[in-house]
Amino acid sequence: QVQLVESGGGSVQRGGTLRLSCAASGYTYSSNCMGWFRQAPGKEREGVATINTGTHSTFYANSVKGRFTISQDNAKNTVYLQMNSLKPEDTAMYYCAADIQGDYDVCPPTFYEYNYWGQGTQVTVSS
Repeated sequence: QVQLVESGGGSVQRGGTLRLSCAASGYTYSSNCMGWFRQAPGKEREGVATINTGTHSTFYANSVKGRFTISQDNAKNTVYLQMNSLKPEDTAMYYCAADIQGDYDVCPPTFYEYNYWGQGTQVTVSS
């Protein structure tokens, strides 16, 4: 059974830092897509960052480029999202997702293509 468990969310002030973790189990971690998505109340789920765990290619949404970094630790089957210079508009529930059909180098940020999801971790940034 595939499980993705997120952690690391919390409440910070503008300009603060958080690091999210997504630990994968029961899943072939290598050479597939994993990503971080977020959803704010009343808004559609959006792709924030993705990583190909085989090629290490990454994607970032324009809104987070230069501030967020996605990375992986193969020994721990864990993907991270380092979030710096946080803004109030980053406030959302953040979800980890994994496993996508098809062969990609840069993994797409389209949420409906991912098969497995974590339960989410809340990030709140106050001004």
